[in-house]
Amino acid sequence: MTTQVIQMEPKTPWLIRCGVWLLIFLHVLRGVLTLCCFFPFIKDQKKREYIQQWSMRLLTIFRIELKVRGSEQLPNASYLLASNHISWLDIHVINAFQPIRFVAKSEVASWPVFGWMAQQLRTVFIRRDNLRHAREVVGQVAEVLKTESICIFPEGTSTLGDEVLPFKPNLFESASLAGVPTFSLAIQYRSVVTGKRSYSPAFIGDMGLLESMANIIQNRYLRAELTVLPSMESLENTPLDRKLLALHSQEAIAKILQAY
Repeated sequence: MTTQVIQMEPKTPWLIRCGVWLLIFLHVLRGVLTLCCFFPFIKDQKKREYIQQWSMRLLTIFRIELKVRGSEQLPNASYLLASNHISWLDIHVINAFQPIRFVAKSEVASWPVFGWMAQQLRTVFIRRDNLRHAREVVGQVAEVLKTESICIFPEGTSTLGDEVLPFKPNLFESASLAGVPTFSLAIQYRSVVTGKRSYSPAFIGDMGLLESMANIIQNRYLRAELTVLPSMESLENTPLDRKLLALHSQEAIAKILQAY
């Protein structure tokens, strides 16, 4: 099924692909220079504006449209955002919609350039194979949530995007500790040409970052679809523990993936 859908998508000509790689290099170089020379001297609001503009420009280079449903549900105050996870691109798609801090697996910090950029953007890294460290991160995330919103990927890994893996409940506890609501976000990628789900952004298995980027460049004309879902706290009158929050979020996102 995966191969069949990708074959139906138009392939980007070789010469255009070369041009896209050049634009990506220049865009990343601009981002690195800005983080080094500009970010230390500007206020948080200006930083968020720049992150959004940079991410939107990256989507334009990849020729990815952005469609958002339900954005009006998000409050002005801080919140926890739980999303399914398909690709490294998810972070930039979300930031193009609304800049936010992320929790990411520790391996991301070692990625060339993008890992360093994630560190400069104050990403919270977690070692998923270390239970003690995971508990420490819960407290760290709860502290951040008192003033800033954070996005998590509770599946713990990326998928093809046609189903949702069980959500790990640990980080949902941070929302309860901080007393902030939890919202769910469903991410999907579709071919603009066929209208069907596209698997070219999927970042799975032993795939490397450059290989994943090459897949996206080769199969352009994509649309990233974000669907913001109501917080479970707004639907219930009783206190919610982390397991209920995780299960509700997982099931809500799964329904969206099946519906669209």
